[in-house]
This record gives sequence, structure tokens and C-alpha cells, in this order.
Amino acid sequence: MGVGARSASAGKAVPSLALGFAGRFRGEILYTSRMATSNPAFSNSPAFTQSATKAIQWTQEPSAQQLDELYARSSATPEQMDRMTYENTIQKTVLAFVVLLATAAVGWFIPALMIPAAIVGFVLALVNIFKKKPSPALILAYSAAQGLFVGGISGVFEQIYPGIVTQAVIGTFAVVGVTLALFASGKIRASKRATKIFLVAMVGYMVFSLINMGLMIFGVTDDAFGLGSTPGPFGIPWGVLIGVFVILLASYSLVLDFESIKTGVQRGAPAVWGWQAAFGIMVTVIWLYLEILRMLAILRGD
Repeated sequence: MGVGARSASAGKAVPSLALGFAGRFRGEILYTSRMATSNPAFSNSPAFTQSATKAIQWTQEPSAQQLDELYARSSATPEQMDRMTYENTIQKTVLAFVVLLATAAVGWFIPALMIPAAIVGFVLALVNIFKKKPSPALILAYSAAQGLFVGGISGVFEQIYPGIVTQAVIGTFAVVGVTLALFASGKIRASKRATKIFLVAMVGYMVFSLINMGLMIFGVTDDAFGLGSTPGPFGIPWGVLIGVFVILLASYSLVLDFESIKTGVQRGAPAVWGWQAAFGIMVTVIWLYLEILRMLAILRGD
């Protein structure tokens, strides 16, 4: 391989390594957050682990007058009771993505911020996962950090492969939209068996990503995407085949997120847990976008 070809490959390998580090971080976050088949932040809340239909316990038998007064009262809405609803969860999720898009615009023009932002985002993700109670400020800070990273890496890839960001965004919207539609219609649901398979597959993907990243760092392979650029069956790069598999993993991760939200709303979780739902969806959607971006880059690579 000539010097010019090696330079071009090295130039493409830099954003590829950034995606590799981000993919590894994202995998660790998702694997950690699924160890109990759902985000531990949800399972740490009694509202998500106990029935919301628990009977009212009286210290003494209510009188006929007290019962009449109770029946005469108008029913309080979930919003009035400060409970989690689909509406306020959507509002929180939209706000988080607005923050992400705003900082992504900054990262697009200042790509040097993407690596520090990825590290900060990883730390904030771990803090948000293990925090006993969701913090809107920390979750929005995570959105801001991830926006800088996503914007930076997107800008770099757009320079190398013009039009790839638009394709990745459309692909991400398509996967999220189809998954949400199938879940809302009851066509797909999470199950214990599927979740176990999901966790095993996540471990396998993390191992592959670590090996691939190590080979790239130590110069064992000079391909832009390491083993991902190696031709597989029918000449299709392994990165594309694995990318399709990972997109399916991300789709099932979305199903788990939707299940958590459904459970929270049905069990009357406090409204603040809507922020945790927004955080979970954001982690999954960012991971999905980066994987689609990587797969498209491999398809368009030399």
C-alpha cells in the first residue's frame, strides 16, 4: 500500500476509532443498564417494583359520612398527583433531544470537542444510571455532552462521505418509528428469553469491538474500520453484516425502554422518573445513530 493510501486510511481511521470508543462506552452503559432486564434506575424505585393498585390501609373503619365525602370528590388526574404519564414523559424526552441538537450544532463546527465530550458523557451516563433519584440537570448535562460528541463525529464523517449524516438520520428515524409502531400495536414485546439472548449478544458485540479496536490501535490492521472493512460472505464487509445485527440489538433495546415507560405509567411512578425514561431512550437512540453512521461509512468506503 502506498504512502498516500496509508494516509487516507489513517485519516478515516481517526473518526472510526472515535466511533469505536463511543460504541464501547455505549455498550457498557447499555449492558449495565439491562442487567436486571430493565434500567436499574427504574428497579431502584418502589413505584416500578410494587403494584400501584395497592389497597388503601385504614387505621380504623371509615364512617358512612367519610365514605360519602370520598365518593363525592372528583378524581385527581395523574398530572395533579404528580405522576408519570406518557405526555409528560414525551415532553421531557423532547426537551432532552432539543438540548442535544443545540449542542450538536456547536460540535459540528468545533469537532475537536468530540473526544472530551464523549468522556464527559460517559461519566455522566454512569452517574445517571446509578443515581437513586433522577436529576433533570444531570440528564440535560448528559444530553449537552453527547450533543457535542454526536455533532463533532457527524461533521467529520460528513466531510469524508458527503450526505452520510442525512442518510443516518433518516435511517435512525425509520428504525425508531417502526419499532415504536410495532410496540404500540402490540406486535412486539420484551420477554425474559429474548432479553437473555440480548444480553449474551451484547457481551459478544463488546468483545468483538474491544478486539477490533485493539487491532486498530496497535497497527495490526490499517483498514479504516479494522475487521469491519474485511470482506465477508458474498463480498459484503463484516462491518455491514455486524451492523445489521447491532441495529436489531438497538431496536430491542428500544422495546425494553418502551416497556419500562409503560410499566412506570401503569404503576403510577412519580413524574420525575419520566426524566430517567428520557435518558434511557436517548442512550439507545444515540447508539443506534452511531451504528447506522458506521455501517453507511463502511458501505461507502473504498
